[in-house]
Amino acid sequence: MDDTGGGSFVAVRRVSQGLDRSNTCQSTSAEVVAGSAAWLGRGLSCVCAQSREDDSRQSFDLTPAQEDCLWKLQHRLDIAYDGSLPEHQESLRALWKAAFPGEELHGLITEQWKEMGWQGKDPSTDFRGGGFISLENLLYFARNFLESFQDLLRKQEGDRSMWEYPFAVAGVNITFMLIQMLELEAVKPRNLVGATFLKFLSENESAFDLLYCIAFKLMDHQWLAMRASYMDFNAVMKSTRHQLERELMEENVTRLEDLPSYALLTR
Repeated sequence: MDDTGGGSFVAVRRVSQGLDRSNTCQSTSAEVVAGSAAWLGRGLSCVCAQSREDDSRQSFDLTPAQEDCLWKLQHRLDIAYDGSLPEHQESLRALWKAAFPGEELHGLITEQWKEMGWQGKDPSTDFRGGGFISLENLLYFARNFLESFQDLLRKQEGDRSMWEYPFAVAGVNITFMLIQMLELEAVKPRNLVGATFLKFLSENESAFDLLYCIAFKLMDHQWLAMRASYMDFNAVMKSTRHQLERELMEENVTRLEDLPSYALLTR
């Protein structure tokens, strides 16, 4: 992988000693190490913005209901994270509480955030790539599939790499990947995957958040299957995207819960 250009990443090195963060959960302590690689920040466009030659020649008409749902979702995409807004502050605190119940957060800017896989002590700097919706996605994941959320946060499943992907920043990458894959910033979808998703969205206003949970769990599943380490993150994200596209196009899928990868999630 090209390591030029000054991109940055946070890799999480697994060590053997466990930490108790609650009465019921065991976690593996993590040492957060900063370095430089292309897979985060600048690498977002490398991972996610993969155009197809025939996309510009396609356009799909929308029903009024689909247009309305797309407009509402696009409005969510336009909201930047603003650390001065009480609503955004409370959402960030809620994410911490879901991740580490019983452990007091000492501030919205603190070294504690690195334990969740943010690049630094201020998570707002990482939301620039995904906006407020990337925080909403993480919260939805925690509130609806807590067991899977905790498994991925604490890397509890499978034979893990010595150098793991950082949970929180990977989540922002997934939000961005889905926006690109579904072409949600276009007036109309220009590929069949995006058009199919809008059908699901018109039937379930939480479809984007649900697809996010499926994608995050699938990404971790691919990570383990590929025996990946942090330098393989781009390849894992590409594999995850392609698998999602294939599943969304399956004839027997009439709702997101029918996707084969939905079965990976546990509440």
